[in-house]
Amino acid sequence: MNNSDLAQILIRAVEEADSSERLLDAVQELAAAHIEESVPTLIAALGYNNPGAAVAAVDGLIAIGEAAVPPLLELIDNYNYGARAWAIRALAGIGDVRALDTLLEAAKSDFSLSVRRAAARGLGTLRWQQVPPDQVKSVQTQVLEALLLISQDPEWVVRYAAVTSLETLAIAIAVTLPDQASRITNQLQQIVDTDVDLGVRTRVKFAQEKIQQQQQQHQEVFAPKRKLQNAEVPEVPHRGGGRR
Repeated sequence: MNNSDLAQILIRAVEEADSSERLLDAVQELAAAHIEESVPTLIAALGYNNPGAAVAAVDGLIAIGEAAVPPLLELIDNYNYGARAWAIRALAGIGDVRALDTLLEAAKSDFSLSVRRAAARGLGTLRWQQVPPDQVKSVQTQVLEALLLISQDPEWVVRYAAVTSLETLAIAIAVTLPDQASRITNQLQQIVDTDVDLGVRTRVKFAQEKIQQQQQQHQEVFAPKRKLQNAEVPEVPHRGGGRR
């Protein structure tokens, strides 16, 4: 049996499920198959009034990855709010840069704290290798500005997610935008000094340690090169330049 035949059987099981339990089982089996043909059905499952099936569908879409992004982006505005929230989670988990605008908007302005949290976390898992080289700096700057704002969200879970993304972004821009790295470290220190939530402050301290470790590794890698470049080259005497 090829993947196409298997997909049709599993999709039919989802469509014919006549109870919440059978629907959950069918969506879980479909999601576990990781077949690209299942994407429309998994997206449809996001709109069912079945949280377990939605979670399974999100996991399946994330596992399928890039192929799920265009239909998610194309159909996301046509769904009810609940389905859109699950779709945001799927896009955040995939980390495809085509979802950047959607993630930015959700992280900054969605009224649901769980959606803002998922979107904020997704901004830290973006695959920078997908961005054209001449656009990397501008896109990373855009994400940086958003995360600095989101890290002041009134809900601690959103601030927590923003901190995790600031950590990964700090590591990413160490090479591309080194002059902007201090903005992240300063923001993290401000959160340590002022945030009322112990969990957020603890997560910031962990992020600071990871960033510092990365900076040390970066210095260790490039220090020998700089040392070699700065080393004095011994003067080589010209042939015939000595006494005869």
